[in-house]
Amino acid sequence: MANEQERQKVMARIAEVFSNHVPFHNVIGFKFDQLSVDGCRISFQNKPELIGNFIQKILHGGVTATALDVVGGAMAAVGMMEKYPEADEEELGKRLSRIGTIDLRVDYVRPGRGDAFYAQARLLRSGRKVAVVRMELHSEDDTLIALGTGTYMMG
Repeated sequence: MANEQERQKVMARIAEVFSNHVPFHNVIGFKFDQLSVDGCRISFQNKPELIGNFIQKILHGGVTATALDVVGGAMAAVGMMEKYPEADEEELGKRLSRIGTIDLRVDYVRPGRGDAFYAQARLLRSGRKVAVVRMELHSEDDTLIALGTGTYMMG
């Protein structure tokens, strides 16, 4: 990539695709707060459609896993982008379209209670074929809800 401005443009496009073009992500309402080489952070508001335990109003475990996977996949995409700094936007688009989750481990630490949540990720390793990312989900009061480790196939 030629310069920092182009890099920021591609990162903004990654965030836009992850948050606006996947119908299930729209249902949840993910919003990107940060997407950079230093980390990724998304947030979302709790709502009735996201509840798994309706008696205790606890976030559905599938929503927890999805949030971790989304933030992890976006972080893997940034890692891939950094591996190919000479790639133009078209080539990066092709590579990004081939990123996929190979393995996702979720450790549910506490019930998902709260009005809002955020997930954050950091890249542990980014190779030519595989990226490994560590993720966390927190409630708005910074209570740790879940930890995740994702392995992603690189494009």
